Amino acid sequence: MGDHHAELADLLTDWLPRQRWFAGKGRSGGRVRIRRDVSLGDPLRLLLVDVDYDQGPPDHYQVPVVLRGDAPHGHDGFLIGECAGGLVYDGLHDPDGAAALLRFLVRATRRDDLVAEIRDTGGAGADGAHGAPTESRTPLTDDLPAHAVGAEQSNTSIVYGDAYILKVFRRLWPGTNPDLEVTRTLADVGSVHVATPVAWLSADVEGHRTTLGFLQEYLRSGTEGWRLALASVRDLYAEADLHADEVGGDFSAESERLGAATAEVHADLARALPTRPPTTDDLRALVAYLHGRLDAAVEAVPALRGYEAAARKTYDELTGAAPALVHPRPFQRLHGDLHLGQVLRVDSGWVLFDFEGEPARPVADRVGLESPLRDVAGMLRSFDYAARAMLLDRADEPALVYRAQEWAQRNRDAFCRGYGAAAGRDPYADEAILRAFELDKAVYEVLYETRHRPGWTVIPLASVERLTQGTPPAA
Repeated sequence: MGDHHAELADLLTDWLPRQRWFAGKGRSGGRVRIRRDVSLGDPLRLLLVDVDYDQGPPDHYQVPVVLRGDAPHGHDGFLIGECAGGLVYDGLHDPDGAAALLRFLVRATRRDDLVAEIRDTGGAGADGAHGAPTESRTPLTDDLPAHAVGAEQSNTSIVYGDAYILKVFRRLWPGTNPDLEVTRTLADVGSVHVATPVAWLSADVEGHRTTLGFLQEYLRSGTEGWRLALASVRDLYAEADLHADEVGGDFSAESERLGAATAEVHADLARALPTRPPTTDDLRALVAYLHGRLDAAVEAVPALRGYEAAARKTYDELTGAAPALVHPRPFQRLHGDLHLGQVLRVDSGWVLFDFEGEPARPVADRVGLESPLRDVAGMLRSFDYAARAMLLDRADEPALVYRAQEWAQRNRDAFCRGYGAAAGRDPYADEAILRAFELDKAVYEVLYETRHRPGWTVIPLASVERLTQGTPPAA
């Protein structure tokens, strides 16, 4: 077994850094240790691995694998490599592997400290969850066809039939994943803005019961908010002589409903989980955190230096008055990474998902109590992205640039109007902290785009300029 694990570790040492969800890019070392190898039923094996670096703590990952003597499904794109035991495939993209994982969940199995649990729905069964949007109540059985979906970032999702979706967390943080915790909490209080969690899988990591993945109902009629917003923008650009409120694809009514849904989710979380009024120390800690994020971004992206002084002034203004004036809302649990790609429009309204928070942040940070305006700021940034994404190759068309600004502002205003009506206080009433959060998000986006999509950097950089009321740095 030792030699076999050494072979697998060598394969993973080469394969892991090529995955989008691998967080150790740029860190030296990257030595893979297989912590645990558990059979989840033929042909699926679950490898829990640690990646050690020359400096800093290790990262933890799960890699479900299938070993085959041949490739009956022809999925060479998911081949990890070849060892003495045969061809090694990513088990989540192998139909037989995905089926074995569902069987393990449905049977609520316990094996070698891995535990699959079914949600207690008060006797209603796995198909009778309360409150959340319901489309079909297909019985949860172990014979539903499986296929992996979506772009892989920090997780992989598998749809079973057209009724359930399993989200598998690739990088593991010891403890309950906030996505499962928050989704389960909202479902338990009857929120209509989440898809019902049905089952989940956990294991021990560094002495903590750790979420590996969870199954929830799949809202097959749902359309992602990002796609709907882009369709609206496309309609506007096709009618360049019309204003945003004159085209048939005006999105502002949906934005207003989405604002109300977001406020209702915040209210449900505030009722179910702890809250506290912000203190002077909280605001000082927040300002220090914002400065720290700016430090890292400015060091990596010289284009931000021309806006640095104005950004720091914006952050420092948060400590210039009593906390109740700067931030009259309690700190609470929230989504943590809210944008148009994290919401679905279904027949009954808007549904929020992916409550994991920013994947790069440690779980200990993501589960802390924060301002709900952080979520609001994230959505405001997303409207700006939707308006400008299709202008990346058309920046020399002033009429469309103007329309982009108009569309973004119209939908930003509508979202805040809906949020304020449901929450009892308009986010614009807390302009100083909302502006600081939006600026922080834009700075983070500049850093992200510089590293991953350099051609998109102009979108958040223009917002940094707007939010700091600065001028572009000299060329």
